[in-house]
Amino acid sequence: MLEHLFSLHISIWEALARLGTALIAGAVIGWEREASGRAAGLRTHMLVALGSAGFSFIGVELISMTRQSSGHAGDLLRVIEAVATGVGFLGAGAIMQSGKQVKGLTTAASIWIVAAAGVAAGVGLWMIAVLLTIFALVTLSLLRFMTRSDAPAPDSSE
Repeated sequence: MLEHLFSLHISIWEALARLGTALIAGAVIGWEREASGRAAGLRTHMLVALGSAGFSFIGVELISMTRQSSGHAGDLLRVIEAVATGVGFLGAGAIMQSGKQVKGLTTAASIWIVAAAGVAAGVGLWMIAVLLTIFALVTLSLLRFMTRSDAPAPDSSE
């Protein structure tokens, strides 16, 4: 029932597995980066992996949808590419470096995730938009305790 409501061409379990795998992959590398004291740590890597999976997922679903309706997926995929690239530049503007300290990486990654969720919602992939939002929220809020002690406070710009 949910598959029809949210118009995915795969099961909700497959969608959860795909996005969850991306989140785990980002967490593994992010954990190592966090432990090494690098600027891009656990949450940043998780969000970038999730955003990449989100944009890829949307592309695959659009191709599947357009094949069924005899449409052309190329134009839709170019729109997604433009959004992902443009928002990447927007996110880059959120990153600040002061000496050896870099701030804004997680904010930049979260902006990119929101773009993926927005594209998913815009093309009617509601479940992907919801899953991206939930996974990003979990990554940002529940994993805050795992980040370095010098992480910005909740009321800061990060």
